[in-house]
Amino acid sequence: MAQISIIVVTFPAQGCINPALQFAKRLISVGVEVNFFTTHSTHRRMINTGASTPAGLSFIPFSDGYNDGFKPGDDINHFVSELSLHGSQTLSNLIISNENQGRPFSCIVYTLLLPWVAEVAHELHLPSALLWVEPATVFNIYYNYFHGYEDLIRDNMGKNDDHSSWIRLPGLPLELRSRDVPSILDAENANNFTAPLFKRLFELLDKENKPKVLVNTFESLEPEALRSISKFDMIGIGPLIPSAFLDYGKEKDPSDTSFGGDLFQSSKDYKQWLNLKPKRSVIYVSFGSISVLSKQQTEEIGRALLDYGRPFLWVITEKQRNAEEKGKEDHELREELEKLGKIVPWCSQMEVLSNPSMGCFMTHCGWNSTLESLVCGVPMVAFPQWIDQRTNAKLVEDVWKTGLRVKANKEGIVERDEIKRCLDLVMEDGEIGEEIRRNAEKWKDLGREAAMEGGSSYKNFKAFVSEL
Repeated sequence: MAQISIIVVTFPAQGCINPALQFAKRLISVGVEVNFFTTHSTHRRMINTGASTPAGLSFIPFSDGYNDGFKPGDDINHFVSELSLHGSQTLSNLIISNENQGRPFSCIVYTLLLPWVAEVAHELHLPSALLWVEPATVFNIYYNYFHGYEDLIRDNMGKNDDHSSWIRLPGLPLELRSRDVPSILDAENANNFTAPLFKRLFELLDKENKPKVLVNTFESLEPEALRSISKFDMIGIGPLIPSAFLDYGKEKDPSDTSFGGDLFQSSKDYKQWLNLKPKRSVIYVSFGSISVLSKQQTEEIGRALLDYGRPFLWVITEKQRNAEEKGKEDHELREELEKLGKIVPWCSQMEVLSNPSMGCFMTHCGWNSTLESLVCGVPMVAFPQWIDQRTNAKLVEDVWKTGLRVKANKEGIVERDEIKRCLDLVMEDGEIGEEIRRNAEKWKDLGREAAMEGGSSYKNFKAFVSEL
């Protein structure tokens, strides 16, 4: 049997890179040769971690004109245009060259925000599949928006969240308010460069016969959403996290997380600090690698943590720190915080969430973070910022019931008393907290079962590979 060789293409953002790498590693584990096609800046970040490259994985970096990465102040529209231009040319040349050398690729798999990859695959008659790294529910919302429901969604965006402004879409067993809809569908959203990319993607998918959409979710988590669009073959293959964290009964293989976790190095002393804390006592706070909170919001979180009095591990990225103006008050607040908890620039999130000391996760609800929290059985305080995070928070609170969502004031700031309210309900032993913990434990078990041998995601993945 000839060696199966596929190309995996990812948008150069960590929310796409991490699940794409886990998908690549699963392919390698069943004997598929993977060519990971990404930008020079992304490849350099991976190499700088010092992690070893698994056998069977080849990196094919290309220049997108931003070899030092996208920087604050850069024109996002120009960046996306250059990524498309250079990426499509290099990808086409790669596919044609391999074909001419008698080493054709079997398939190309690409993440969201890359419609140009689907165009190249179509032009060169190469089978392709979309790797959807957000929940199936969000895919459904986007699909309906671009297929007849734009006016309904737009007309209700920004309205007061009363019963008259609820949005009902086919195939979804939940009612959405304007705050639950991905922010890119809001005409007032300044970061709307993604909407045209999604629109183009769905135009291309509509031209295909039963296109495959590999979704980073599992069947019991989103059964209706996975089956809601009959013209697409939506396949749950998640959770796409390092396999070392899916079977807690086995000793971790250090090589299992090669190129599989966060793409940043950090001090490891937080691990020892966590190990010394009592079970279910620590609040983990992280807002991902992209979001930057206002100075006022950061202070409200800090004051809430101090007032609540539980130990915490708070990730404050260099991007966040650089965006804030430092003053005497900031210094004094940080000194107070560091007496109670620990502040780090980054950490291995899966190692943190799987630590027995975890009591809850205050999260921006990026899909990777949400799914990791579910699989680790950690209750959440949902603190969404933008894009799909708003829908993810809705699912966490109202569908899976593994956390509570904070409520902002009229100025968009979540005040310290509201943060303390949510922490208290999630962390303490009242009726709400106990129900949330029971649900968190249930989804942890179901997520692990789906990914392990014989589970729904395992079977779906094997079926996909067998068709290559």
